[in-house]
Amino acid sequence: MTGYIPRIDLDSLVAIDVHTHITASVTGAKDEVAEGMAGYFGKSDLGDGTLPALAAYYRARNMAAVTFPVDLGPDGDDMTISNEEIAELAIDHSDAVIPFASVHPARGETGLALAEKLITEYGVRGFKFHPNTQGFFPNDPIAYPLYELLQSHGIPALFHSGQAGTGAGTKGGGGIRLKYSNPIHLDDVAADFPDLPMVIAHPSFPWQEEALAVATHKAQVYIDLSGWSPKYFPPILIQYANTLLKDRMLFGSDFPMITPDRWIADLEKTGIRDEVKPGILKDNAIRFFGLDRGSAGTAGSS
Repeated sequence: MTGYIPRIDLDSLVAIDVHTHITASVTGAKDEVAEGMAGYFGKSDLGDGTLPALAAYYRARNMAAVTFPVDLGPDGDDMTISNEEIAELAIDHSDAVIPFASVHPARGETGLALAEKLITEYGVRGFKFHPNTQGFFPNDPIAYPLYELLQSHGIPALFHSGQAGTGAGTKGGGGIRLKYSNPIHLDDVAADFPDLPMVIAHPSFPWQEEALAVATHKAQVYIDLSGWSPKYFPPILIQYANTLLKDRMLFGSDFPMITPDRWIADLEKTGIRDEVKPGILKDNAIRFFGLDRGSAGTAGSS
């Protein structure tokens, strides 16, 4: 098969949303985890939720979107929306969608083989890790063979950080533990894999300063600003977005929980400077994903 190759028109591009979710398979199956998160974000309707619908939504706005599933591991349920479905559908929507995959570190050698196939045959452009729902510390050696593989291919790893919408407000938080998502654990990963492009996802409440410290200290670490309206960003995050980390901040909405329209409108209600905004909205992501070096560029340049 011919794998995914991005065909994004950079000249007309308004923004790249580096953090979106597919909530339904084209088979009609719904992602129950996403359905549960919807209540936390005050969403009563997640819409169609499929990748073709996501592509149409972002194409209409002259935007591109990174999207991914989350693999809950060998002891979890089968993935409602599989890595293969996302990668295959993204091929037909490569003007608007950048596919990431997810492989739980506990899958071991089987997971490594799957990740290799997803990269070399399907052409996925990155991997999503969600330490809370996957139940592991990012610096656990169990994940290191997977990071080694990603590093060897120049493929980025994106890590959920901070408070989790999944399980929020339920009895015992659904058994999900927040301790796994403190971004300080990513400092070890960044030190041990200096050529692994990394993204710390979300304003990392309540560990914002840890995230900023890691990104400031480790040059290959970026921060995506998804999951929060910008008008609620803490002052220290705005300070770093305007200064030391202005070239490594990325626009992300967490769509469909937050729409890109709302996020961008609320960006105007912040102290983030106008000259910094183009980088956050698209230029930093273009460089990170290597889109400025042609359609087959490798992620992670900085």
